Order: sequence, then structure tokens, then C-alpha cells
Amino acid sequence: MITGLTCGVKISVESLYRKDLSNVKNSMYFFNYRIVIENLNSYDVQLISRYWFIFDSLNPAKEISGEGVVGEQPILELGQKHVYVSGCDLNSEIGYMRGYYVFERLDTKERFRVAVPKFQLFAKLKMN
Repeated sequence: MITGLTCGVKISVESLYRKDLSNVKNSMYFFNYRIVIENLNSYDVQLISRYWFIFDSLNPAKEISGEGVVGEQPILELGQKHVYVSGCDLNSEIGYMRGYYVFERLDTKERFRVAVPKFQLFAKLKMN
């Protein structure tokens, strides 16, 4: 698991190659990633939006942004965690993702970015 801390918000990520959802003959490799977001601040925060940079070793990188995560904009009080699972497909066996979330302090309405640490996407068939 990869972990990072920005502005009092801890992000932990783990990824998994999904052979059962991939189609190697058609160069489609699917990965799930599980993210745990934990508020370590003394104030409540709300996740507003996300940005992803997705690197695919044999293809152009993709950038994705939008509101919330998997359709949600969770509010996190001190010590609360939000866990979600999502997915990504690549056209090669090797890549990575990195990005950030935009959060809002609920007491001051100030917005800030929280880095999502870079995590690898490796199809097991490339590993020895």
C-alpha cells in the first residue's frame, strides 16, 4: 500500500491487476484500485473533486477530472475514513496513476489540494 499525507488528509492506495476483466488478445488490461481517505485535521472536510493523470507505457497518457469520487462527495470529520474502489483500463501491461483531490474546509470554505501518491499498474503476466 502506498501512503501520502497532504494538509492533514492521509491517502492510502493499493492496486490490483484483474486478469478476469482483462482481454490480453485485444490489448485491454484492467486494474482496480482501493483508496482510503482519512481526515487527520481538527476540522471537517469535504471531498469536492478529483484529477487523475493515467500513464500507459505504450500509449498517450490520459487526464481525467470531475466531481467527487465514484459519484460521492463525502464529508469527513476528525479521524473519519472514506474507502472506495474504482478501476482503470490500459492498452499495455504497465502504467501508473497519480493525481489529487480538491477538498473544502467546512468551517472556512477554503479549498485545498491533497496529493494522491503515484501508484503502479502492473499486469502480473509481466512479473517473473
